[in-house]
Amino acid sequence: MTAATHSTLFPQVPDSADAVLEGLDPEQREVATALHGPVCVLAGAGTGKTRAITHRIAYGVRAGILQPSSVLAVTFTNRAAGEMRGRLRQLGAAGVQARTFHSAALRQLQYFWPKAVGGSMPRLVDRKVQLVADAAAACRIRLDRGELRDVTGEIEWSKVTQTVPSDYTLAAAKAGREAPRDPAEIAQVYAAYEDLKRDRAVIDFEDVLLLTVAILQDRHDIADQVRAQYQHFVVDEYQDVSPLQQRMLELWLGDRDNLCVVGDASQTIYSFTGATPDYLLDFRTRHPGATVVKLVRDYRSTPQVVHLANGLLAQARGRAADHRLELVSQRPAGPEPVYTEYTDEPAEAEGAAHRIRELLDSGVPASEIAVLFRTNAQSETYEQALADAGIPYQLRGAERFFDRPEVRKAGIALRGAARFGGNDSLLDEAVDLPSQVRAVLSGEGWTTTPPAGSGAVRERWESLAALVNLAQDFAAAQPRATLADLVAELDERAGAQHAPTVQGVTLASLHSAKGLEWDVVFLVGVAEGMMPITYAKTDEQVEEERRLLYVGVTRARSHLHVSWALARSPGGRPNRRPSRFLDGLRPGSAAAASRTGAGAAGGIERGYSRGANGTSVPVAPRRTQRAPARCRVCGRTLTDAGEMKLMRCEDCPSDMDEALYERLRDWRAIQARRSGQPAFCVFTDKTLMAIAEATPDDESELARIPGVGMRKLNRYGADVLAICAGQEVAGEEDGD
Repeated sequence: MTAATHSTLFPQVPDSADAVLEGLDPEQREVATALHGPVCVLAGAGTGKTRAITHRIAYGVRAGILQPSSVLAVTFTNRAAGEMRGRLRQLGAAGVQARTFHSAALRQLQYFWPKAVGGSMPRLVDRKVQLVADAAAACRIRLDRGELRDVTGEIEWSKVTQTVPSDYTLAAAKAGREAPRDPAEIAQVYAAYEDLKRDRAVIDFEDVLLLTVAILQDRHDIADQVRAQYQHFVVDEYQDVSPLQQRMLELWLGDRDNLCVVGDASQTIYSFTGATPDYLLDFRTRHPGATVVKLVRDYRSTPQVVHLANGLLAQARGRAADHRLELVSQRPAGPEPVYTEYTDEPAEAEGAAHRIRELLDSGVPASEIAVLFRTNAQSETYEQALADAGIPYQLRGAERFFDRPEVRKAGIALRGAARFGGNDSLLDEAVDLPSQVRAVLSGEGWTTTPPAGSGAVRERWESLAALVNLAQDFAAAQPRATLADLVAELDERAGAQHAPTVQGVTLASLHSAKGLEWDVVFLVGVAEGMMPITYAKTDEQVEEERRLLYVGVTRARSHLHVSWALARSPGGRPNRRPSRFLDGLRPGSAAAASRTGAGAAGGIERGYSRGANGTSVPVAPRRTQRAPARCRVCGRTLTDAGEMKLMRCEDCPSDMDEALYERLRDWRAIQARRSGQPAFCVFTDKTLMAIAEATPDDESELARIPGVGMRKLNRYGADVLAICAGQEVAGEEDGD
């Protein structure tokens, strides 16, 4: 190992307190030397906040002002706490406690439990899902896997906001939360969950904080002992504290004010977990004499990236926006952000993969490239595009698409259906492949409309919807494909994406990218409906979506690619538009907004890629659109496949012959039993309803009904027409 390499891996410990301050900019130095009284550091993205606070602690220790054992630095992740401890050791300040809120509280709880309560501390459960499931069962409330995760999340939110079961319904409504179940049911499960924990003598992760707070509140002698141990407190990512964490911090402090907090209200993106920037924004109100330092020198990103980040916040509204920081890049100029519009999502993924391949070929390490998206369900398209291009990748903060429980279960269901109904002789264009997939996955929880809110139920639905969309694309590319063909395609895709990807391009959701950075960042799917997400309804929720995009932009050091697709799939209706957050920021955005929906009348329209010089580069043309199907009752445009078969809206009046429909269903059950295939492979419910509404008199009328193709007509037409005419069909009554 060379001397240079050794000095890089093992930097020399500063030989004095003054040496600790070397290399700090004026604002960072002000933070480092402000060792008394309350200190509030407002630190923008990439401004060196961790450097500032670790040098502050180290300077105080090396100057003899702070005793290492009297300092407690708290943050939110084990990774961040570990990084802080490592930096403090390098600066000669070993012995300082740097922990997460939970690990600090657990350490105190374990130490003081025998004195405060007596006996052994209850067992800490790592995962509370099973307990929640048992509580729901005790309440006779059935929860599926996704609902279990979401109800568990609601219980966690309740506890960190110090909401008891009896207050949940009112508190959730006041906070604007979209509960995954009836709030009264969640409150009931929450109460039963707390009872179960007491009966089984166990505690959960949130109880660690609650019990520590309770002991510090009730036992003044123990609180005094903790305060005698810790004299100085530092809190990183202060915009993410919950009410419960804030209460514990206040109990640690007592009547003292030796507190340094660091945060950025513009990076508040976890409000759904109970985090709030209010404590950061109100710090000067609670501590009128506080020293306030703003860090705005951005050492991470180029001026071009910083300009876009500042532009995003300049359009923001709300309290956090009123306290935004205007970043000033300290790096040399770099390339302008690249904005690319694609015709559809697969083209967007392939375009990103193509550019990543060019970057890799030019010498950019794969580990310095990231693709960031809003939801985990978006990952599959990019996993496939990178795999097809031979580009290694790694997923962060999410399971691989084909490893997700709902995707594995859906695959089993599709494989089983393929064994029964996947023969070409039994399938035709009337019961098309996408219809079969929708029918199968409806049994796994897929619905034509997504569930309200976010959370696990929505994520599960998004995964199943991705499979439905994949089936549509596969059928469009291979019209004669069977369900068995699709299953084989899914198996091949899953196998291709299980290659080692340790040194690969990072695929991550925007939430899981917080705290990370790369040389090159691709922000994908930046379109209305995804950014902001469709379930962001209130002004506060929309502004949090803007902050989420801001976090994504500020992950890039040099190269930033922002893209969106006009349609979901090739040939789809180009009815999407770029995110409103980009209005006025991307080149030609005012003109782009007026093009929304262009091309719907037919013809070819080219997408474009707008680069740093503002020129438009054409990309693949979209297919000409067919005239839309319209409801025969109200005239509304139909988009749902089932409604298109009925040629009317689901909720428009039906003139269906109920008795005829029931006879057709009974006849279908007999046909399905004879052929050993699922009933929908004979005719779907929607096709039977359409037949019962039209009551066709001859083959030509029957053939015009969506869902009845030539093979179905030849195989079943005579029976169907006979039933419509009120005649008996051989075997109909006895079920032979």
